[in-house]
Amino acid sequence: MAKDPLRTPFCEMMGIEFPILAFTHCKDVVAAVVNAGGFAVLGEAMHTPEEIEADINWIRSRVGDKPFGIDLVLPASAPGAESVEDILAKIPAEQKAFADHIKKKYDVPDPKSAEALHQWGGLNQEIARAQIDVILDTKVPVFVSGLGSPAFMIPAAHERGMKVFGLVGKARQAEREIASGVDVVIAQGYDAAGHTGNIGTFSVVGEVCAVAGDIPVIAAGGITTGKHLAAALCLGAQGVWTGTQWLASRESDVDMIMKEKLTKITADDTTYSKSVSGFPMRVTKCPWTEEWASKDAPKTLPSPYQMLLSSSYTQAANDHRREDLMYDAAGQGVRFVTELKPARQIVFDMVEEALETFEAITGAEA
Repeated sequence: MAKDPLRTPFCEMMGIEFPILAFTHCKDVVAAVVNAGGFAVLGEAMHTPEEIEADINWIRSRVGDKPFGIDLVLPASAPGAESVEDILAKIPAEQKAFADHIKKKYDVPDPKSAEALHQWGGLNQEIARAQIDVILDTKVPVFVSGLGSPAFMIPAAHERGMKVFGLVGKARQAEREIASGVDVVIAQGYDAAGHTGNIGTFSVVGEVCAVAGDIPVIAAGGITTGKHLAAALCLGAQGVWTGTQWLASRESDVDMIMKEKLTKITADDTTYSKSVSGFPMRVTKCPWTEEWASKDAPKTLPSPYQMLLSSSYTQAANDHRREDLMYDAAGQGVRFVTELKPARQIVFDMVEEALETFEAITGAEA
């Protein structure tokens, strides 16, 4: 091929070598991917403003001037400034009783530590605003809104020389975010881990590319291999947003129990459920998700009430390292995550496979 198919306009815009975006909750993974020539985004929705600032400074000390991003959640439905106690008090007795039933049925112990969720940006708008202020004050190269529209903060971000990426699940959402001034649109399909919509990746990426004009589109949802990367570029995307494979990277701080579990499961072992956060979310199956999917389960609550309801189970499962209870967000491409590898190697393996795929299609060397 006369032109490197992986050298997309998005790479030129960001000054990166490969059109691979890694979403992770581990700053070590961010540093490894960025220094390998990719781009990485650190999910900070569960952290205090002080922790976020410390993580940003740590990353900058490892990657220098190379760009990276920070992701927060901005759900419009979040209460104004209610306390955790106020929100817990509003959870109906029926849902509380069902949560207690699950804990008793599966012998779920009490958590050893306070639920990390109590710092979640989706808990109330006051917490989210404090997190956003840190992002703006530190002038992070890229802000990503993983849940909710970032439109209200785009002018302030642009004034500081920052870029804003918006994550969408429908073409009309992309049109609204493009009109508000986002620099990049991430089109995420139903295949994805975490909070996602109900349209498949191939469909939503194609639809968003058709309305995006000159705005770069990044494909997301079930993408774990170089062949997925090649397919995304053929659809018109300028890069891929990836998540699941980084959970099983050597640098990841995910519990080894969960890392090994991720290398053994398939798409059938994931589920699309509102039982964790109140929003549709793809995670690995566990007693909590399976019980809430049963015919005897009450209706799940909206966010943040369902998230608070599930937090004790989640914290207990992780604190006590109960494999039978543990879960994590995982996309439908998890079948291709078969071994624990350094993040740098994951980047290079995706690049090599993508180039081999294009070579096989065209019959020419990349």
